[in-house]
This record gives sequence, C-alpha cells and structure tokens, in this order.
Amino acid sequence: QVHLVESGGGLVQAGGSLRLSCRFARLITSTFNPATMGWYRQAPGKQRELVATITGDRDTTYVESVKGRFTISRDNTRKTIYLQMNNLKPEDTAVYYCNRHIQELPWGQGTQVIVSS
Repeated sequence: QVHLVESGGGLVQAGGSLRLSCRFARLITSTFNPATMGWYRQAPGKQRELVATITGDRDTTYVESVKGRFTISRDNTRKTIYLQMNNLKPEDTAVYYCNRHIQELPWGQGTQVIVSS
C-alpha cells in the first residue's frame, strides 16, 4: 500500500523550472500537520541526500547547493508538500523523493528529474 505519491518530474533544459508534488496518502491530517517533511534526491551512483525540509510551522531549510533556486511548501488540507525548482542545473538531475523527516515512512517510487545542458 502506497504511503507517498510523488509526481511532477520530467526532462527540462538548464535554466528551466519544475514543480514537484508529494501526497502523504496514508497519514491522517492530525499526524501530517505538525510533522517536518522533506524532499530528498538520489543521483546516479550517489547516496540519497536531503534537499529541503519544512516544519509544521513552515520553517524551511535547504542544502546549500539549492538555496535561492528551490522552494519547499506544504498544503495541509491536501496532505501534500511541493518543491518548486527554478534555474535548474544539470547537477540537479536525480530521482526526487519525499518523506517524513523523522520516523520515515516506506519510500515511494520517486519522480525522475533530468536537466539537460
């Protein structure tokens, strides 16, 4: 049974934008709302890395390489988080995943982002 439903990836040229979505399908609202959620990515041959987090109070953090380009947000009514990615670079190419930052849920399939130069 699917816990996390990621979507929005695709092929884009460098400098382009994408908006990723992730729905936490099996969390109830009272569990989703206060939880810190995160976006992660895994590039070919590399370990998964944390890209951005957002707390229940909407405080955010970003890995240095995406600061100023990516924006994480959440919609509690939809139990969904988003990652707006602007000015994409070839090094952003990866499979992007979402998860709860603490007490991870079973990982989803992820959504592929390919940035061509």
